[in-house]
Amino acid sequence: MKLLVATRNHHKLGEIRAILSVPALELIGADEVAGLPEVEEDAPTFEGNAIKKARTLAMASGCWTLADDSGLEVDVLGGAPGVLSARYAGAEASTPANNAKLLRELAGVRDRHARFRCVLALGSPTGRVWTVEGHCEGRILEAPRGANGFGYDPLFVPEGHEQTFAELPSGVKNKMSHRGRALSRAVSEWGGILGCLR
Repeated sequence: MKLLVATRNHHKLGEIRAILSVPALELIGADEVAGLPEVEEDAPTFEGNAIKKARTLAMASGCWTLADDSGLEVDVLGGAPGVLSARYAGAEASTPANNAKLLRELAGVRDRHARFRCVLALGSPTGRVWTVEGHCEGRILEAPRGANGFGYDPLFVPEGHEQTFAELPSGVKNKMSHRGRALSRAVSEWGGILGCLR
């Protein structure tokens, strides 16, 4: 049984594969299915983008599809970078450029409370979509630490910890991360659906 994961980001796909454990369910990435359209993430919310990706790719592929939209929200920046997290420093921005811009925006700021948020959408080939959400509260450091993870992980320290997401072992991070919490809810709420996919 196959479930299409609507991402070409190999880090994200690997993380989802490590967390989502449903017997006999094979997770395949968007790169593994020929002819899939590119989906412009132009909705103003994580939920809107996740729904759009799940519905579009499920209907285009004929496969049940799991899509997520996720990012970092910094309170003092009014929730930015938010849905622009992957392109905070520009449409073709690199991770170091995004991190550098965030640190510039927070230069001299003492309140560095932030959260990672993830919305997962499960789309059927008929166009029906279900969603769940997960988040992880924490704070932004003044300089990156750690070599694991991706994106803003080297700057984010989750509540109750002193290590960044990029310093924590992946198994520890996956249990508390926004994506891990959303996937846990997905298994709880969609277990019956996921277990019946053909």
